[in-house]
Order: sequence, then structure tokens, then C-alpha cells
Amino acid sequence: MHTPSSVSSLPRSANKHKPWIETEYQGIVMENDNTVLLNPPLFALDKDAPLHYAGEICGFRVHNGPLGSGSVQFEAVVLDRSTGEGLVRSKEPLDCESQREHSFTIQAYDCGEGPDGVNSKKSHKATVHVRVNDVNEFSPVFVERRYEASVPEDRLFDRIVRVEALDADCSPQYSQICFYDIITPNVPFAIDNDGNIKNTEPLDSKRQRVHTFWVTAFDCGKNRAQADAQVVVTVKPSCKPGWIGWTKRVEYTPGSGSIPLFPGLHLETCEETVWNIQATVELQTGHIGKGCDRDSYSDRSVRRLCGAVRGEVDLLPPPSPAANWTTALPTLPSSDSSLVFSFNGSNHVAVVPDLIVSALSGDHFTLQLWMRRGGANLQPSTTQSRGNRKEEETIVCSTVKNEDSYSHYSLSVHGCRLSLFYWPDVSAARPVKFLWKLEQVCDSEWHHLSLSVHYPSVTLYVDGVTFDPAIIHDNGAIPNPAPHQRMLIGACWDTPKLLVKTGNGLPITMKYVGGYHGLLSGVTVRPGSVEPHSVVECLYACREGLDFGDLETLGSGMKVHVNPSQSVLVLEGDDIESFNRAVQQVTYRNSLRFATPGVRPLKLTTSLRCFNEESCLSLKQLEGYLVVLQPDAPQISLSGVGPHLARPAPEFESPSGVPLFPELRIVCSLSHAINTAAQGMEGGALMSDAVAHTLDGCEVQPLGEELNLEKEELLVDMDLVRERGLEIINTTAYIAITGAESISVYEDVLRSVRYRLAKGSARFERRFRLSCSEMNGRYTSNELTLEVNFLHSLDSLYHPSHLLASQQQFLHPSHHSGELSGHTLPNPHRNSVVPGAATVIIMVCVGFLVVMVILGVFRIRSIHRRGDSARGGAKEGSSQWDDSALTIIVNPMETYESPMGISADTEGEGEEDEEAAESPDDASDDQRIIIKKEGKDGNARRY
Repeated sequence: MHTPSSVSSLPRSANKHKPWIETEYQGIVMENDNTVLLNPPLFALDKDAPLHYAGEICGFRVHNGPLGSGSVQFEAVVLDRSTGEGLVRSKEPLDCESQREHSFTIQAYDCGEGPDGVNSKKSHKATVHVRVNDVNEFSPVFVERRYEASVPEDRLFDRIVRVEALDADCSPQYSQICFYDIITPNVPFAIDNDGNIKNTEPLDSKRQRVHTFWVTAFDCGKNRAQADAQVVVTVKPSCKPGWIGWTKRVEYTPGSGSIPLFPGLHLETCEETVWNIQATVELQTGHIGKGCDRDSYSDRSVRRLCGAVRGEVDLLPPPSPAANWTTALPTLPSSDSSLVFSFNGSNHVAVVPDLIVSALSGDHFTLQLWMRRGGANLQPSTTQSRGNRKEEETIVCSTVKNEDSYSHYSLSVHGCRLSLFYWPDVSAARPVKFLWKLEQVCDSEWHHLSLSVHYPSVTLYVDGVTFDPAIIHDNGAIPNPAPHQRMLIGACWDTPKLLVKTGNGLPITMKYVGGYHGLLSGVTVRPGSVEPHSVVECLYACREGLDFGDLETLGSGMKVHVNPSQSVLVLEGDDIESFNRAVQQVTYRNSLRFATPGVRPLKLTTSLRCFNEESCLSLKQLEGYLVVLQPDAPQISLSGVGPHLARPAPEFESPSGVPLFPELRIVCSLSHAINTAAQGMEGGALMSDAVAHTLDGCEVQPLGEELNLEKEELLVDMDLVRERGLEIINTTAYIAITGAESISVYEDVLRSVRYRLAKGSARFERRFRLSCSEMNGRYTSNELTLEVNFLHSLDSLYHPSHLLASQQQFLHPSHHSGELSGHTLPNPHRNSVVPGAATVIIMVCVGFLVVMVILGVFRIRSIHRRGDSARGGAKEGSSQWDDSALTIIVNPMETYESPMGISADTEGEGEEDEEAAESPDDASDDQRIIIKKEGKDGNARRY
């Protein structure tokens, strides 16, 4: 036995070093195994090796982990004492579903200095993390054993019902359901990996009312469900949810008042329980005019028809010589009657003349306008293009004189805000700003604004609806307006220091700030008392729109709302039957007698809310259109005038002239009566009654050459025109009288139109044309043509200056030559026209002059050759004429006998008339002149 002696012979200090292990280990163990695979492998090293005992590892000790657990379930054993290899294993089976991870610490011990383990050393503690890997030990289990659903027939569904299975495994690999499967063969259904079941073909309740089939589930470890699930689908008989009875096209006859849009419409929900229904009806009329059909009359005419107080001043009138401050502004085509001006935010500015501004003084006034921000086909302003949208855009900027002081105001838009900056006295009082926040300002649609200022009270109407302002007393630094009267449309002027004045006080340079970018129309100011609310409502009220028939028939729980422009109507309720009755009461009304014909798009949008939101019905938007038929056109007939007006020339030369249309009669006939139902609507009776008997313009136009104001003019009773509030434009080319008034008023005004000539200015003839219209020229009358003839007395024919003037008027080349040539035989355009008495007199004068010059019977030359041959022939045979006894007999009644314009007596003349009848150019077919000369022999000769 040498071992004991050899051990005892070792020195006591042989075990000098501690064992060494890694500081941390990661381990994996399967649920069905107890050996832990460590990374890195478990090895303990000792520097005392290869000494026996001291360099060997005798064991490992497991301690509690950071949470105080883990050491009980695991142990570590030494596999090889010399190499220090160890093994970690679990003492009992592990369950991943109960605990997936374990943590503990481990230490290694050497064998000491002998077999009894004396003076053994231990290593540091190393942390061991063990993860329990899952084993696919569980199968999927369905949440429900039976799933039921019911669907209507003849429809395909994305999802009828959804089945669901769960797996108890702890890992995603084995706990996740990878796919579902329908195990019943030949069924018209399919299932996706999420358990959603749909039908693959439309179902037929008559062929099979109930479908029953089985489904199963598989986890990702390919374990099949323990028990399959049953699905039962019941097919309901056919029912198509939605609106039934929808008519895409609806016709409206003008003058019909109100008609129901959906008389037979009702909603089918197919037994689906709904607790809220909302339907929105939209009628698109924006393409007709500014929001609805308003193109029947101009803005000024509508003001008269609505009973507005007179005295408004048009700040943006149509460009004309009298209103030239709007000439430089670009205009856009408008579907209605008003003129639309565009502003680009920079150089498009209208400077109202001081003469106009001087009439707008006072702190009581009403400002009205149509506005559309942004405009159409306009480039953005300079400030907006830079991204700076915070600058105010000024619509109207004005400083007016009030007795001994000046007041200033400006109307501006800023984002979605409208502001009125008002300064009652620029030298004393402090300014006040009235502010409104309005969506209408920034929605790029047409809106009507009416601002009534009765300082300190300010009332704003937007589309006929009142809005209250927020008042801001602005005490900050404000540039002081110069005490000069001026008004700008589309911008405001810069500080007065930049203005350079001329001798008459007018600025020759002006810098603009706060330019407006958009469209404006119908900008008017009326000083004095504010506009009544009823007038403002009438001005904006749409003559057509949506309405509700009878509010008393509205069922309980039903609500109806119509927007101010009456283009959108919203119905809301919770009962299907009441809702269907309400929809059938939605009407279209049009109080215009002559509504604009055309198409109005119509939409019906429905929103349903059900108790079961997932299966709630979704109805598509219905689209149709309303067709307004062509109205019966009024026949405006002018009569009682002409076609000839013959008066002695002195009457035309009198100070009052001669009335052109003294017995004028205007008749307007219609083929249908006014619908009395329309008169019950607001503004309906006024507009309907007025349309049938109201003209809005007449025009008197001289045909041919324009009037020569040095010799002739047209006179109108201006007192009558002003009294009726009509407008008149009197130029050399025409007289235009405009404004909505009754037929009798226009008859009185036109009967007062007189034609006056200067002394010695009587001419051959003058023709005028009269026409009238209503609704801005939409319906026009017949054209009444009047030929004015001037009758000259015989005594005046002997006056030499008068003879020369007559010859010059007759022979002067002008566009009247065509009219004069109508008195000759070859002209076919005058053969059927009865000549005037003035024509006879003028031809007598001309014939007399030719006889006196030629001093004998000579061929009369054509008057269209300017009388050259006649003047040349005057030199021949001047000594052969004896005028001792010259008599002229004129018989004007003989000129109307032949339908061809040839006197019947002319055909019976003797041989002495052959020379005069050789050429048709020498004889007039509108008159017969008999010249009788008594010679010395006492015999009379006729020529």
C-alpha cells in the first residue's frame, strides 16, 4: 500500500489556486428532457493541475438565482475530475407552459490537498440562464362548438361568419393556428387562414334553405384540432336593401310652383334593425348663377322688384364713357346677368371718382356686394405665392367727408375672417374693428354680403342670414388716413406721405396695399337709413330650390334642415315608416315665371346606423337630374306707330320737337297663368306677378348715320325718367332706357321721346327703330321701324339758301343713297312700299331747280350720280326758256295708286311726255309732277 505514504509525503501548501469557471452560461432544455445544453460548455480549470487532488475538480454547487428560485430544480455533476467537465440537469420534468425560463448560480470546488478534501478551494459564482423549449403537446381547440349565421340569397359576401380556435402551447410556433379547413366536401363556402367563411356562389333559399358543414383547425406544428366545429348558415329569401322607386329624371314645367321630387320613393332595409337614418338631398344650381337661378333680372332690377330704397350708387358699373374707372378691370363671363370683375391682389384696383364719393357721406349707409374669394382662372397674388397668407385683403377702402370732419372705413378679409374697420372721426374718435369669423369667406363660392352701418350699430347679412360681430376697440398704432376724400375698390392706399398732389388736389401717384384676390359683382353703397331685413332676404332669396311640403305631416322623431341657399336638404329620423313619408314630402319649387331651362344635377346620399354595426347596410349614392323645361316665352308686341311720320319741317325745328311714338302701345301676352301656390312663398308673389308685366329696357336707334348733334337730337322727359328711377343712356347712336318697370311706365316714357331739328337742317328723311325687352334681353319685342318725312312749304322753296340746302341734302353721298334709290323703278326693294308725302315735295323742289337751271325741258339725270350731268346740261340752251307764266301742280294722292309705285296717269300721257319717259332713271315712281307753261299763244303745255 504505497498510496497513503505517497499522499502523506505531499507538502501542505500544494493547493495554491482556486478553480476557474466562466462568469455566465446560457442553457436550453426540452420539455421532454432533463439535460441542459450550456453555451459555453461547463468546464472548471485549476492551475494546480496536474497535481493530484489539488488540480482536480471534485464538484459543483448550485445556488439560488437573482429571484431566489431555480436551485431546487437543477443540479450540476462532475463528469471528469481531471478535465473539470461538468453537466447541469433538472431534477424533475420541466413545463414550458408554467415557466419558460430559469436562472441560478453555480460554483466549482477542487479536491483539496487529499482524499478527505482538506483545504479545498471554490471558484467564483457564475450565472446560468436556462430556457425551456416548447414541445407541441397541445392541439387546437375551437372557442365555440357551433357557429350560426343567416344571409339573404342572391348575394356574395366577403364574410358570413368567423370561427376561432386556440392552442395551449407556450411558443408561437405551436400555439399559433396556421390554417383552417372545411372538411365537409362540396359546399359553396370557403374559409381563409383567419377563420373567415364566405360563400363562393350566390345562395338560393328555394334550392337549399340551410347549409351545415364542419371545419377544423391546425397549429403550426401540424397538430389538428381535438374536435371539429359545426357551421350552420341559413339562407333568407330575396330582399334587396336600398331605395325603391327612384326616378333618375324629373321634369319641371315653369309656372308649376312646387312639385314633389320623390313621390313614390321608400327605403327597404330587409328586416335589418336600424336606429338612425339620415338622407341628404343635394340640388346643384351653382352653374345657373351666383348660387341659384338669379339670371332673370340684373341686380339693380332685382333691387327695384324687392322694394329696396332707391339711391344706391354702383361702385363697379359697366365700363362706359361716363363710368371709366372700371375700364381697366378684367371681366369674366357670367352665367347670370350681372357683370363680374376680377381682382388679382396687386394692380387690379378701381378708383372711384371724387364726384361719386362726395354723395356717400354720413355714418349711416348700406354696403352690398357679391364676393367669391380666389376667383376663377386667376393667378395667386404675390404675397400668397411667397407663402405669406396673413396679409389682409381689402375689398372697399373709403374716406368721406361728413360736414366738418372725415370718417374712414375699410372692409377686408383675412383668412376666414371678415372685418370692418370703422373710424367715425379720423381727427378725434378712436377706431373700432368689427370682426366676423365665417366659413363663407374662404370656401371659394359666391356669397352675397349686405353690411348695414348705423354707427355704433353694425348688421351683417351673409346670404340673407344675420351674423353678430365681435367688437375690437383697436388702440394700437394705426396709420392716420389723410383728410382727403377718396374710395378704392380692391385695395387701399398707402400712408398719405407717399401721395403727391397736383394743383387740383388729385393724386398723380398712389401706392396700393392689401390687394383683394377674387371676384366681385354688384358692389353698391346707399347712404342714409339701413336696408330693411325683408329687403335683404328678398335680394338673396333663391327663386328655386329644395323645400319640404308640409311640416305638420312630419312624424315624431323626424328632423328636417334646409341650408340658406336651399340647395341642400337633410332628413333625419329613427323610424322607417315616418322616414319614407318624409322623403316623399321633399319638393322642388321655382317661383320664377321664366325659369332658366336646363339640367340641375340631383343627388341622394343615405347613412344608416344599426345595432349590429358590422352587418349594417351600406347604400350607394343615387344620382339623377332635374330638367327645367323651356318656359312659354312672352310675346312683347309694339304697335300704334308708323310706318311713316310726316310733319311740316317747322314743327321739327320747334323747341319741343315732334313726338316719335305718340300712340305707342305695348302688349305682353302669355300662354299660361301664374300658379297661385307659388305666390304663397316668400318673394314668390312679388317676382311672379312682376315678371309677366315688367319690362327692363327699351332702345330707340337711328338707322343709318348717327345723329348729328349740331343739327338734330332726341329729347326724353327726364323728369318722368327720374321719377320712376329708370336709367337712360343718350348717345348719337341710340337711346337706351333701362330698369325694371311696368309696361305703362315704359309707354309713357317712350311717348315722350321727341325728335328736334336745328333751323334749316331738315333733310330728305330719317328712320328710327324701337325695340323693348325683359329679363335682360332674354325676351325681345318686335322691331318697330318709323320713317320720318319732312314736309316743306311752297313759299320756302323760293328761298335761294333753302334751295341750295335742299340740293346739298339730297345729293350728299351717304348710306342714305340706298334709301333714296328706293324711289326709282328698278329698285325692287321699294316697289311694295308706299312713298311718303315728303318724298313728293322734295322731288318737286329738285325738279323745279333743274327746270330753272336748264331753262327748258331736258332729261332729268340720276340723282345717285350726284347731279353732275344735270349741272353740265344747265349750260345748254339757256336762252330758249320762257318763264313768264310758270305753274307747278303737285298731286301727292296720285302716287299711291299702282302696287308697283307707278302712277296710273303716267301711262296715259301723250306724245309730249315721251321724252321725259324714255329712261327709268329720269322719272320717279313715288310721285307725279305736272308742269304747265302758258305761252304767248295762250295754250298750256304739259311736261
